[in-house]
Amino acid sequence: MSLPELKVLLASPRGFCAGVTRAVQIVSMALKKFGTPVYVRHEIVHNKYVVQKLADEGAVFVNELDEVPDGAVVIFSAHGVPLSVVAEAKRRGLTTIDATCPLVEKVHREAAKNFEQGRKTLLIGHEGHPEVIGTMGQIPAGEMTLISTEDDIASVPDEWAGSLGYVTQTTLSLDETAALVQALQSRFPAIVKPHQNDICYATTNRQKAVKAIAALCDSIMVIGAPNSSNSKRLVEVAREAGCPHSVLVQRASEIDWRQLKGVKTLGITAGASAPEELVAEVIDALRKNFDITVSEVVETEEKVRFPLPETLRD
Repeated sequence: MSLPELKVLLASPRGFCAGVTRAVQIVSMALKKFGTPVYVRHEIVHNKYVVQKLADEGAVFVNELDEVPDGAVVIFSAHGVPLSVVAEAKRRGLTTIDATCPLVEKVHREAAKNFEQGRKTLLIGHEGHPEVIGTMGQIPAGEMTLISTEDDIASVPDEWAGSLGYVTQTTLSLDETAALVQALQSRFPAIVKPHQNDICYATTNRQKAVKAIAALCDSIMVIGAPNSSNSKRLVEVAREAGCPHSVLVQRASEIDWRQLKGVKTLGITAGASAPEELVAEVIDALRKNFDITVSEVVETEEKVRFPLPETLRD
């Protein structure tokens, strides 16, 4: 019996960004340099497959520093940590390696600059996300307020108007953030914006790539984790750009084959913390159920690379 035909459009760029690649390399290289175990505070990146692979190599993932024994090596995740965590690690004499994405560090510096120059900071982001927690922890409590909706903007005190700046989480929807920034600037015309856009190049490029294929697809599959902000945003962007049936799957075993019934063109992309082997796994699974043709739609090419921490360069 012949298999139904399925055209697969692969969005490019997709998958690992430079910050994620660097963070994963840091854990692997630290294990080689220091031996096992090496401790990692929180998931190094938001992907269970990646975390499990590193755990199999000898990394031990913990929620807080009190789970790390004295004298151990601890790595801070790509999402960044509050200054209080850095101070506690130093107080305990732990050997620390910071895998914070350099683009998240840029947001930290912008927030610190606002504080040093006497401005309050508004952080556009999602409550509870590790990156937001890390950024909020860069300056004293009360100096930064989280903004997630236009209603939040309305609650900002009027007296802040003359001395106010904003920063954003790096993994937000471009369109949603642009609307919030416009609302901020409408209420606070003098608000100081970041030196450069805080939404990272990888988030921007992956959203543009999804927009390029959305209207051509009957369905779009975003490979990524449910706690990955940039992956969830890709699903939202795909739906808004013309493909209402867009779903998030962690890997091939999660595919709901019933939902692909009648689909002629399937778009595939992956969040910035999802490795390419999971994309290959999904395509292999599709081949067992469909007669597929695969085309890659390249929106832009990425050549960004971030240097490793000095302690690992040798």
